[in-house]
Amino acid sequence: MSGLHDQIEIKFRLTDGSDIGPKSYPAVTSVATLKESVIAQWPKAEKENGPKTVKDLKIISAGKILENNRTLRECKSPIYGLPGGVITMHVIVQHRSDRISEKKVSDLEKQNKCGCVIL
Repeated sequence: MSGLHDQIEIKFRLTDGSDIGPKSYPAVTSVATLKESVIAQWPKAEKENGPKTVKDLKIISAGKILENNRTLRECKSPIYGLPGGVITMHVIVQHRSDRISEKKVSDLEKQNKCGCVIL
């Protein structure tokens, strides 16, 4: 079955409050493809500090971080069925250096746990 119900209109809200879109996407579009679309449409003024790869982005919809290998149809929440509605998804940029820093902090937390036993 194809038609208008197989299309989902989405706008992406960036951390500075600006939006990309809205644009219509087929329900079979993968989250990774959405991220590629966001990167291609990223504001030119911020290209230098913007995302470089799909791994630099997180897309949040209905309070959930969407996984790259899932399709829009699989990630769908009940509100997607509203006719004529535009879905707002939030975009978080997390550069590689940020991810490494988080990993180091996580490792330090593990290392700094006290192994003392008080008898």
